[in-house]
Amino acid sequence: MSENTSTRKYKLSTEVVRVSYDDSWHSSSAPLYQSATFKAPDTLHMGKYDYTRSGNPTRTIVQQQLAKIVGCKQVWVVNSGMACLDAITRLLKPGDEVVSGDDLYGGTDRLLTYVNDNGGVKVGHYDITNTELVKSKITEKTKMVVLESPTNPLMKIVDLKSIADHAHKVNPDCIVVFDNTMMTPLMMKPLELGADIHYESATKYLNGHHDIMAGMLATNSPELADKLYFVINSVGSGLAPFESWLLLRGLKTLSLRLERQQSNCIKIASWLEEQGFKVRYPGLKSHPQYELHKSQTKGPGAVLSFETGNIDLSERIIHNVDIFGVTVSFGCVNSLISLPCKMSHASIDPEVRSERGFPEDLIRVCVGIEDIDDLIGDLDQAITKAKENKQ
Repeated sequence: MSENTSTRKYKLSTEVVRVSYDDSWHSSSAPLYQSATFKAPDTLHMGKYDYTRSGNPTRTIVQQQLAKIVGCKQVWVVNSGMACLDAITRLLKPGDEVVSGDDLYGGTDRLLTYVNDNGGVKVGHYDITNTELVKSKITEKTKMVVLESPTNPLMKIVDLKSIADHAHKVNPDCIVVFDNTMMTPLMMKPLELGADIHYESATKYLNGHHDIMAGMLATNSPELADKLYFVINSVGSGLAPFESWLLLRGLKTLSLRLERQQSNCIKIASWLEEQGFKVRYPGLKSHPQYELHKSQTKGPGAVLSFETGNIDLSERIIHNVDIFGVTVSFGCVNSLISLPCKMSHASIDPEVRSERGFPEDLIRVCVGIEDIDDLIGDLDQAITKAKENKQ
């Protein structure tokens, strides 16, 4: 039976490779429709596609592939993870209230702060590890709850199901939004745990090579899907054809990449802990929410952070690495390292970081697929040199 007609169910590691699409030439790779417009036979009969801002066959293929992997009714792909959140926040109106975490990706915090200061929307930030506290902040006025887990970069874990169930009980119209970039659909299914919208920066693991910017929005609600599409079509944030094609290609190796990245990360986290550092990683039993994370996911992921106790020491460690690329973002096949307070989270005011218990010496490590002995060896020599060069 051909891939386009098979209705048989397979495991996710198989489904990420099996791509269904319509192509009269039976190409082995999904075709790229690098076209801004599509011809109509006449003025009375417009085809399925007319203008790529509104829709493109290549974008449709990757959306259908992602919907299959997520296990949902509708996926939209846009030009960045932040474009996802931008479309989501346009569902809000002046006077609405939003409950969110106190440890968020810097861009998320920046956009929510802008909405709070300029959109007439009240945004509250709370410690998501305190489930009862978060629940107490959800009222009938709460229009949206925005969560991520593990958080970036403090690796806090949220009890998504408990909070989502409570939010829907207090206000059935409340929209629970979950950023699943850290876990991907292979490790966590937010919609099954009560989220209304699951979004990810597809720039990260879904693509896996850091050669495109992309975002994914997933939902089972036809109403939310229509509202999100209206925004995407209106502002023109839909993912371009070539980026859609690259995302589709990257998805095929997601399972293999993530398996190796996570395996490497577990070993590095254990090694760092053995060196005496305070390591934040839900794959370690020392993590205070180890059991909670394990109960709602299929793995701990491939990002960790650790504290050195001294910001100058942290900077010297990062300066001395060789294999690890010093840059923002994560999810790439290459291992990356950063100092969030001066890089990805520099947009958050230092006083706010202090209030939220954000360690300025925190190093974030995003583990790739390289040989694990080489990765540990590189960190070892970087740490040794950093300690030797201490002024």
